[in-house]
Amino acid sequence: MLCWLMAAAVPTAAHAQSVAVMVNGEPITTFDIEQRAKLNRLSHKEQSRQQVIDELIDEKVKIREAKKFGVSPSDSDIDQSFATMSSRMRMTPDQMTKMLGAQGIRPETLKQRIRAEMVWTSLVRGRFKDSLLVGEKDIQAQLRAGGANNPEETESFEYRLRPVVLIVSRNSGDGAMESRRKEAEMLRGRVQTCEEADRLFKSMPNAAIRATVVKTSADLPPALREVLDKTPVGHLTAPEVTKQGLEMVALCSRTPTTADTPKKREIREKMFADKFQAKSNAYLQEIRKAAMIEYRSGAK
Repeated sequence: MLCWLMAAAVPTAAHAQSVAVMVNGEPITTFDIEQRAKLNRLSHKEQSRQQVIDELIDEKVKIREAKKFGVSPSDSDIDQSFATMSSRMRMTPDQMTKMLGAQGIRPETLKQRIRAEMVWTSLVRGRFKDSLLVGEKDIQAQLRAGGANNPEETESFEYRLRPVVLIVSRNSGDGAMESRRKEAEMLRGRVQTCEEADRLFKSMPNAAIRATVVKTSADLPPALREVLDKTPVGHLTAPEVTKQGLEMVALCSRTPTTADTPKKREIREKMFADKFQAKSNAYLQEIRKAAMIEYRSGAK
């Protein structure tokens, strides 16, 4: 009976790892397909079995093409990207691995998708960088077509900032925070230049002033841009409660710049993404046609 059970189990195990497709001599197994389907469902990406197979075929030809041009990230590069993705989801890599395992997904399944995306992005950007450039004339044409006429769309500034903090310990009561708030408002009326802010906050107990930060209009969220545009140069912004205490920003300078406005950056990024996608699709179609793809029995 034991021998019969062992013999009966062999076809099942073999079927789980059977080759469904050969791509340039590399196999895609039924297990690979099942794993990717689970991963895609976890990402709320519903696909048919054939769509999953096509995705895996595309990745095989992308990685092979990238190797021809010397684009091949190391395992440590992939692990770092995996860790970054985990961090964005507020998890450690080990926690991410356990979360995937709970869904029956090996971490290598996600890392393989990361590898394909990484090499393909690098390859397309590297080979076609000149044709992917977005010219200033194209951006201006888009602005005119959209009827751009407000300053946010046509003007950009460079801001030199000195972040400042009045430290309030977490154990302090509401009274301590209120006392420091009154102190912050007094300092706002006193400080007229960044030099004054530097001398003052370096000499104050339980206070700190950080190094100069340079940002352009496109680097800042709309709410902060509005605050800085209303703040006189040399003065402090209104205090905000943070984990460290009360934070303000000393505005050292605000000068016009030819850097992108937020609207121009939005247009530039959208036009670049459209160009990249078109070039990526055409390139992938070209190399896929040249690939040797063999479907095995029962693959579809």
